[in-house]
Amino acid sequence: MKLQKAKFECCSRPLRGWNVCSVINGQPIQGRRPRLQGVTMLELLIAMAIIAVLAGILIPTVERVKLAARSNECAGKLREIGIGLSNYFVDHGTTFPTMVAARESKDQDDPAIDTVLLPYVKDEYLFECPGDHEGIFQKTGSSYLWNSLINGQRMGNMDLLGLTAMESGIPTVSDKENFHKHVGDGVNILYADGHVTRGLQLIVGQN
Repeated sequence: MKLQKAKFECCSRPLRGWNVCSVINGQPIQGRRPRLQGVTMLELLIAMAIIAVLAGILIPTVERVKLAARSNECAGKLREIGIGLSNYFVDHGTTFPTMVAARESKDQDDPAIDTVLLPYVKDEYLFECPGDHEGIFQKTGSSYLWNSLINGQRMGNMDLLGLTAMESGIPTVSDKENFHKHVGDGVNILYADGHVTRGLQLIVGQN
């Protein structure tokens, strides 16, 4: 039996509807072009579900980061108030000012943190906490509360209700409310030595 060699040729032009132009012994190899399939409804629903899951994860995370940033900005403002307090000491011999803890309205003439320390800080908006969305700053002039228990005391010779004389444990200024409750419990507090923490840290002892 004699085997015949198959003869391969190439068409001069593609045959309509076929993607193969080779022929074997004059017969075209018939193979249809693959049809492009569109996105099915099931695939679209799966993609939407994945996007929804990712959004549910990312959006709360981004929001928490923003809230934490506001709390950090608030702590930074308290440190600047502490610097303003140090500037006040230069003119008043390291004696703490005598001020009310807070005013109910800016119309009151009582000496308050936002009036007494204003000449020693960059501007009045230093007394506005970035987390104060209840209008406390606009109404009273300050989002922060002064510890009136230290009125008239001198740095280096302080006392807080007989509990401590350590400046690192004596609070001076704090948030009026927990403006950063989504970050955690407690308020930002400035201490007499200039450091800021979240939550009260009363250090009992002597200097």
